[in-house]
Amino acid sequence: MVVTAVEAVYPGWCRHPNPLAWQAHLWQIVVRVDTDVGVRGYGYGGGGPAGVAVANTHLRELLVGRRVDSTTDIADIYAALKSATIPYRGGIAQMALSGVELALWDLLGRAERQPVYQLLGGRSRAVRAYANSGDVELSLRYGYTAMKFSYSWRPADSAGPETVEAAEDAAEKLVATARRALGEEADVMLDCYLSWDATVAERMAARLRPYRVMWFEDVLTPDHLEQLAALRGRVAPVQLAGGEHEMTEAGFARIAAAANGAGALDVWQPDLTWCGGISAGLRILELARRSETPVVPHRGGEPWGLHFIVATDCQQLAETIPERWQPGADELWHGEPMVDGGVISPTDTPGFGVRLNEALL
Repeated sequence: MVVTAVEAVYPGWCRHPNPLAWQAHLWQIVVRVDTDVGVRGYGYGGGGPAGVAVANTHLRELLVGRRVDSTTDIADIYAALKSATIPYRGGIAQMALSGVELALWDLLGRAERQPVYQLLGGRSRAVRAYANSGDVELSLRYGYTAMKFSYSWRPADSAGPETVEAAEDAAEKLVATARRALGEEADVMLDCYLSWDATVAERMAARLRPYRVMWFEDVLTPDHLEQLAALRGRVAPVQLAGGEHEMTEAGFARIAAAANGAGALDVWQPDLTWCGGISAGLRILELARRSETPVVPHRGGEPWGLHFIVATDCQQLAETIPERWQPGADELWHGEPMVDGGVISPTDTPGFGVRLNEALL
């Protein structure tokens, strides 16, 4: 097959006057790739309008005319496009490239009439899912045995110690409620989203010890690798997780190299729609093997991450958001798998197994 057209679109529901509305859909873009044999593939990337501009200009010019007949072709194309974006590498460029790269996997899977996990040499299997949700009752209805709460605050901006204490009380209440509802064998995690500091993390690790929290996610920013490395031992047995904001395998190499090779994180969380797609994901996974670090992809329960998880030695744990399946929620992709009994499995439909909801474009 020869690529004849590339088009990226920023879905209409993302165009919102509220400047923080991007957080609901993470500035995701849709990428479509067409070929001379009529087969079309879809990918999901990041970067919002800026990502669309990169995909529809620079990456499109380089991709049209290229052959896509094998997984090796996809790896070669990824390497070529990544090299071409070196002058503005990482960030928005890598997010746009992720959407293009994933569209090529979808394209090849559709052409070969195989799901992506088979192209990767894997097999379909049920993966334990965890809920990224604040709704314990909703999560229980889906049978989850693992749950993550998004809970962040900024002590430096608070009015005084009483405000910080109230915030920590609220965090403990969330975790205690989840532990009681999910049971003693369940896993509970906290997403701090770059808002804690080392002092808060240490204090909360001690305070939450009776509830056996599995990990604190994104405690500090991605630029605080040495501080994260020093913090790991001080909050153990709570693990430090992160990596969704690292856009290249080079970023994960820096995570592994922190503290003279001890590493900055206990769990790596690359996002395949941001870090370069499956091609980059495979390279990141190889780095993780060398450092013996588990990989749990960010938003791994979405089709792109789920196919990757079942076909590789990622930790068999997939992040999902049960609110996305409730009535009235935006459904950009038809046919996405859902959690049932606490597990989730990819479909055996060719490609990533989903259909685009054109109405949202």
